[in-house]
Amino acid sequence: MNLTLIFFILVVLTSITWAADKLIFLPQRQRAANAVVYEFDQHQEQLDKNLLSEDVYRARAKLFQEKLRQPLWLQYSASFFPMLLLVFLLRSFIIEPFKIPSGSMSPTLLIGDFILVNKYNYGIRLPIINKKIISGRDPQRGDVIVFRFPQKESIAYIKRIIGLPGDIIAYQNKRLVINGKIVPETPFSDYLDNSLILPGQPDKYIKQYVETLGNRRHALLHDPSAPPFLIKTNDYPYRNNCYYNSYGMICKVPAGHYFVMGDNRDNSADSRYWGFVPDRNLIGRAFFIWLNFSSLKRIGFFE
Repeated sequence: MNLTLIFFILVVLTSITWAADKLIFLPQRQRAANAVVYEFDQHQEQLDKNLLSEDVYRARAKLFQEKLRQPLWLQYSASFFPMLLLVFLLRSFIIEPFKIPSGSMSPTLLIGDFILVNKYNYGIRLPIINKKIISGRDPQRGDVIVFRFPQKESIAYIKRIIGLPGDIIAYQNKRLVINGKIVPETPFSDYLDNSLILPGQPDKYIKQYVETLGNRRHALLHDPSAPPFLIKTNDYPYRNNCYYNSYGMICKVPAGHYFVMGDNRDNSADSRYWGFVPDRNLIGRAFFIWLNFSSLKRIGFFE
């Protein structure tokens, strides 16, 4: 069960108790409070005591408040409704947080990064059923997106958009070509990959480049020890749009779909292996690192 569905169920349950309290339980408590205060006043008159005395006034007010007080089960369930509703609306339509679980997007995003995802950039979708009701801007080549993994939609993946609908994507000998044009790569200083280093092992450095997609630049990694051909590719919709050889693959992106890759090119399970991302699976565009316990310097926007 995904977190959005859990929040939805909690919102429904707490909204029922909140509404029941406003429409049924609160009027009942008010009637009971008025009745007990009336009985108290009658009793004080029989005793011929001054109703305006401080002690009597306090006792009267205490009785009234005790009758108005919500039972604990109702107090907690109904009081959580506004907060849960606000969180649900924010997560569903505005911004949703995610945590990076793997190194497939290194060096852009590292394991342990907590990121924010813009939920309205590509249009407003109804939660749970994920139906788009308001259109937004089209996804752009180079966007870092979070999406529901096509082969198991309960899992959220994060990758970079490489190919748009209709694009021809070639990845041969670890060089990216889009619609017949080689994507520029500029060598950068080697990257220290300490994600899989065990104690006592030497440091592992990976070739790092700066890739330019249109007018957007980002870092990527190539592991020289990894082969160019792809191993254990899955069967997936529109697989006949792709051609695999010993140098890599060539694909034509079908309408309504996107071709995505990780920035850690030789350590990323992406469209090269399991296929295209349907537009309906998009969750949003990732844009901000809001926390990393290992390095607060990582907080900020990223490309």
